[in-house]
Amino acid sequence: MTATVRVKLPAHLRKLAQVDGEVRLDVPAPVTQRSVLDALEARHPVLRGTIRDHGTQRRRAFVRFFACEEDLSHDEPDAPLPAEVAAGREPFLVVGAMAGG
Repeated sequence: MTATVRVKLPAHLRKLAQVDGEVRLDVPAPVTQRSVLDALEARHPVLRGTIRDHGTQRRRAFVRFFACEEDLSHDEPDAPLPAEVAAGREPFLVVGAMAGG
């Protein structure tokens, strides 16, 4: 079974992947950060290494994940995403973290 997941990327990654607006991905169940990012990188190979490290597959330090108004950045990669994301009602957001002071 697959789910259609909506992914919102920051402007610089949309430009790199040459996409406008949201990316819609068919993701196999269970819908997790890992399965969404695997599907995103399979569809847009140019994004490999920009969101996750090539070797460790860990989230890059200045990238955050949000869904349903929750910060999911520190959740386990194989933890199920909220049902609203899996159903396509809410997007999975990849956000560039702000730094500075």
